[in-house]
Amino acid sequence: MSNYSPDTETNSSQSGGVQSVDRAISVLEILAQRGEAGVSEVAAEIDVHKSTAFRLLGALEARGLVEQSGERGKYRLGFGIVRLAGAVTGRLDITQQGRPVCERLAEEIGETVNIAVMQEHYAINLYQVRGPAAVAAHNWVGELTPLHATSSGKIMLAHLPAKERAALLADAGLKKVTPHTISSKAKLEKNLAEARERGYSWTLEELEIGLHAMAAPIRDREGQVIASISASGPSYRFTEERMHELAPVLVKGAEEISHRMGYLG
Repeated sequence: MSNYSPDTETNSSQSGGVQSVDRAISVLEILAQRGEAGVSEVAAEIDVHKSTAFRLLGALEARGLVEQSGERGKYRLGFGIVRLAGAVTGRLDITQQGRPVCERLAEEIGETVNIAVMQEHYAINLYQVRGPAAVAAHNWVGELTPLHATSSGKIMLAHLPAKERAALLADAGLKKVTPHTISSKAKLEKNLAEARERGYSWTLEELEIGLHAMAAPIRDREGQVIASISASGPSYRFTEERMHELAPVLVKGAEEISHRMGYLG
């Protein structure tokens, strides 16, 4: 009796598709590393038949992601890569321009410093520097954190137009991450208004018990808030009083990165 079912074919097709994507990405990485490579080299590197490597290169070439370099049959990355990279260059610039400032602030404040941007209804951390006291600090890079429960998220929310902020929070919800998370819309709005007035936001064990943080806005050349820079540390050391005391240092650092991004305000 046959064990065949339509699902068998579907699963096989899906796994084959994933394998093709994986191989295509490997090809791009090989070309990025080597500069250029021929079909035989690519085939040997990813352990496939030359005809498979040729098909992969052909598909990538059709999308402008690779191109042939001269008549030698070698391939190199194409300008289609620039089109894709363009979607994140703004974010990469922030980390590039912010790196020296983050390193200095981590020393001055003595705590972990992060740069974050907004992605849908999350704050995502792009770059982190640990302070001298933060020996075993959590690595937040790449993590999606709720906007309403983080200092980074709050300062970015605070500078959104009211309608856009309301729609975003309605979609995301105000989930209580810890007993200290602000889950009331009215209380959050009051907190955000104060953050706008002071020029920085803060959280007191709202994302994680025992963790305090504060954040200041980073602006682009038009003055739009495009990111945030935060400092976070254990509540026993990075107390509410100490945060407010050190806030001007963080705000000044955020202004420096903003100027590096072209903001003249």
